[in-house]
Amino acid sequence: MRLYRITAVAGFVCAVLLIVNVLRRAGVIPETALTHALAPFAALAGLFALTGLYLLIRGSAGTLGLAGYFLNATGLAGAFAIEYALHFVFPSLSGATVSGLLSGDTGMAFIVTSVILVAGVLTFSGAAIRTGLLPVPGVALYAVGMIPGSLRNAVPLPVYLIGLVLAAAGIAWMATRLWSAEDDPAMAPVTRVTAH
Repeated sequence: MRLYRITAVAGFVCAVLLIVNVLRRAGVIPETALTHALAPFAALAGLFALTGLYLLIRGSAGTLGLAGYFLNATGLAGAFAIEYALHFVFPSLSGATVSGLLSGDTGMAFIVTSVILVAGVLTFSGAAIRTGLLPVPGVALYAVGMIPGSLRNAVPLPVYLIGLVLAAAGIAWMATRLWSAEDDPAMAPVTRVTAH
């Protein structure tokens, strides 16, 4: 299986996990140990998908694309760390301890991560649209959705959840392009990844 298809699968996984997170937060599916355990991995799968998307457009994306990839990847890595803390660390701490962390450096780190993620999403999306190699509606859904999706505590819950749904749709749409890139002779070949 080639790298584009592996990262496309990561994009589809990311989209599904985002929808599971939305349904959990909306109360449509129950809060269980499994749904909590899955929650952080949407950002991690998104990081792999983003890498494939960048590899697909890198020849045309220029410095703006590289900057957008770096910021977006940094933001997604930070989002994974935040989600991991929220689901695996904070539940073991007292409410007072969590409040103390969020009102100090930890809370500031969460805010900085959100700002980096928004900046990265917008920069990467702008570069991607400029290349014409990714579906513009998918890129636009990702950008529009990830703005509230990155600002978890700064927007009302319904806005946050709608943002995640839009982002999931955009990611799935772009992942479809990644999947089909393997069969596109115009795309530069990517090293085949083999299992041993």
